[in-house]
Amino acid sequence: QLYQRREREAVVSTQSTGSVLVDFLVGAGIKPVSIVSYNHLGNNDGKNLSAPSQFRSKEISKSNVVDDMVESNKILYADGKKPDHCVVIKYVPYVQDSKRAMDEYISEIFMNGSNTIVCHNTCEDSLLASPLILDLVILAELCERITVQLDGEPQPRRFTSILSILSYLLKAPLVPSGTPVVNALFKQRACIENFIRACIGLPPSNHMMLEHKVGAPVVQGMNMPSAPVFPVKTIHSNPEKKISHVKNPSH
Repeated sequence: QLYQRREREAVVSTQSTGSVLVDFLVGAGIKPVSIVSYNHLGNNDGKNLSAPSQFRSKEISKSNVVDDMVESNKILYADGKKPDHCVVIKYVPYVQDSKRAMDEYISEIFMNGSNTIVCHNTCEDSLLASPLILDLVILAELCERITVQLDGEPQPRRFTSILSILSYLLKAPLVPSGTPVVNALFKQRACIENFIRACIGLPPSNHMMLEHKVGAPVVQGMNMPSAPVFPVKTIHSNPEKKISHVKNPSH
């Protein structure tokens, strides 16, 4: 059941246009006040989502993205009022795997003006989703081979059974109890990228590139504050597939 749920959520996540667009609008200081999403498709995913309980799961996952958007900008949403949000999914067997998605985003702009963005997308739903299933397996297997050991600890730590690093590939991310939930797509991708960089001893990407902005290398007397570091040991039970040992990557 868990696999079927994750597979369905991965299919849903192929339509991440809304997540990216909302993240962009809010980051640019534009306030979405109405988000309406209409979809129809004729594959097994569409049939499952025609059931009330399955549709409710999709509706909740989409609303979580909106909640994260409101929480991320207390200036735009100072009153805490959420945008109007409506999701419609219809099962149309004739279109089979060719999913149609139509989305409308209405935002408030400067001097009480309004801006409306309407998107139409037609895609082969399963062809977009299949690579996500492969990536889920590959990334989960990689996490199984990695341990982290802090200074002074006798035993290395393994990843918890809830791999929140997979959030980028899923619509409704699961996290361990007490862990912040991140729905923003770019932040989820940056997590994976910086995780892989740490495995090979590289610092996390921040895209500041200060040396190019001041016209000189940032050296000699300009000791930039560094992130805390910790030793990481990467271990695999099969010596033939062992990953290189990593020492002191930036956190």
